[in-house]
Amino acid sequence: MKPYQQVAIVECGEPLVAIPSNFSFVSPHPYQKLSAPYGEKSPFYLRQGVLDRLLTAQEMLQKIHPGWQIQIFDAYRPVAVQQFMVDYTFLELVRSKSLDSQTLSDEQRQEILQQVYQFWAVPNLDPTMPPPHSTGAAIDLTLINELGEGIEMGSAIDEISERSYPNHFAKSTDSKEQQFHHHRQLLEKIMLTSGFKQHWNEWWHFSYGDQIWALLMSQDESPFTAKYGRVGDG
Repeated sequence: MKPYQQVAIVECGEPLVAIPSNFSFVSPHPYQKLSAPYGEKSPFYLRQGVLDRLLTAQEMLQKIHPGWQIQIFDAYRPVAVQQFMVDYTFLELVRSKSLDSQTLSDEQRQEILQQVYQFWAVPNLDPTMPPPHSTGAAIDLTLINELGEGIEMGSAIDEISERSYPNHFAKSTDSKEQQFHHHRQLLEKIMLTSGFKQHWNEWWHFSYGDQIWALLMSQDESPFTAKYGRVGDG
């Protein structure tokens, strides 16, 4: 159990709503392209309160950089998709180490799973411990400029490495890596000022109202409860 999974949830009942087209979307959606089982659900949905804050973040971004946009990589994710992507990531890591998933030792399996769960929430169906994206409160995103070009952040979204940690490049003296850090700081600024909290291992992951948000809010103020639990069968 991770610390945030102990946070109580008091579901507020807000609906999932579609993210409007004034945001950019990664297309084709990376997990749908892999045949992740979304069914009739779309990954580009959020709770209404989360979307309201995302709109505020984009307004702030465009005051700083006219023409720039937030680009949505992933938002709502059913638990079945979470399981699919955990399994996929596990197998990709196995392959990257030139191993065979059928002949892994228990120690090797646990070591690889530990790597996976640094960046992927456990696909838990317990309603008291929902994966953050299954609540409609978490979002993975980046920035694009006025030409629609991706802003360089120093690692790909979902990269399983220390380069994905938000402040990985903070102390670098390399000019290009300093630029990566500057871009990450900009993303962090617009999101945190709009009410979000950032995942400690992922520069791209922000949330409002879920258990991670509540845990991080509780570090600054009195204890918080989460506003959003798992949505539907997700």
